[in-house]
Amino acid sequence: MQKVKNRWLIAASGVGIHISIGSAYAWSVFTNPMANQFGWKTTEISFAFSIAIFFLGFSAAFLGKFVEKYGPRKAGMLSALFFGVGVAGSGLATSMESLYMLYLFYGVIGGIGLGIGYIAPVSTLVKWFPDHRGLATGMAIMGFGFASLLTGPAASLLIGQVGISATFFILGSIYFIVMMISSQYLAPPPKDWVPKGFKERQQESHRKGKIKADLSYLTANEAIKTRRFWILWLMLFLNVTCGIAVISVASPMGQEITGMSAGAAATMVGVMGIFNGGGRLGWATLSDYIGRPNVYTTFFVIQIIAFFMIPSASNLILFEILLFAIVSCYGGGFASIPAYIGDLFGTKQLGAIHGYILTAWAMAGIAGPVFLSLIYDSTGSYNVTMFIFGIVFVIAFILSIWVRSDIKRLKKLQEKFD
Repeated sequence: MQKVKNRWLIAASGVGIHISIGSAYAWSVFTNPMANQFGWKTTEISFAFSIAIFFLGFSAAFLGKFVEKYGPRKAGMLSALFFGVGVAGSGLATSMESLYMLYLFYGVIGGIGLGIGYIAPVSTLVKWFPDHRGLATGMAIMGFGFASLLTGPAASLLIGQVGISATFFILGSIYFIVMMISSQYLAPPPKDWVPKGFKERQQESHRKGKIKADLSYLTANEAIKTRRFWILWLMLFLNVTCGIAVISVASPMGQEITGMSAGAAATMVGVMGIFNGGGRLGWATLSDYIGRPNVYTTFFVIQIIAFFMIPSASNLILFEILLFAIVSCYGGGFASIPAYIGDLFGTKQLGAIHGYILTAWAMAGIAGPVFLSLIYDSTGSYNVTMFIFGIVFVIAFILSIWVRSDIKRLKKLQEKFD
């Protein structure tokens, strides 16, 4: 008998990798120290983060098939190498005061490590948790959202104690070790493996409609030729474009609309990390019960209301509730998409399909902040931008309804062949 690994330890390994690569969300901690020490502009420093997110999306797309071919363990180790070298190399770049070397190490090399590390655990967990896909992927991706709460204070403390370059060296080494150890336990389940009692529950629920079979079983190249793939891509793109734009200006926008102090705005930004991480686990888990299509439609309804209300939300508490709701849906979108992919395309090449979908993140990471900046520079107010984003989410809502026509058609075909 082949010994089967503990799937909850597989999940823990995924969290270990995502907490490491999720440190990218704490990049802003380095902004002021680097600006003060090297005289670099804030936009020049933040561009390193933008490059990293861009390479995250496209390396996930191009290396998704690597994950499927060589397995999550080797993919995780490759991610550890690239991300560890990328962060530690940033220490070399700052010690030489070279902005372009920083772009190369943190942006390009670190970004590739981000992309491989993001998809390797997620595609594996979907296969280990056919009964709780949302919960499993939510746990791992939650680590990505929560990471800044750990890395931010730690990096800030280290910068004050040992300097910028040494901080990068230390963090790069820690990430490499944590990711390398976490990767060792990652593995896909044995062929035809299912959790104990799952088949019986599946047969029982076939009548009740609680646990449904995947609607298709496609390769990545087959998936991208379907309409539902591009609807999912667009839904993620619109959700991330608006969400990441709001996150990037949360502090100044809060001060402008509510008149809150800079200190209160900084605290609010910290609390946003809790809703970003918590939303990933909460929404993804909820999707196991109400279904992925209903969760995405709910995201868009909430954000239509929130974006149209924010410009007139001068009350501090109301403003924060609306902002935290948006951030929660932003995080939940990332965590729910892998399970949605599994539902619509099966797990045959889920890692590769997920990689292709994540190009939406790469594009949105650039489009969102740029779009917001252009509108703000021309109007001098965040109000117009929020109304435009509200309209964008009306379009996203329509897409979330449209994809259901494909789902209904696939269900009819499935019932026909059952």
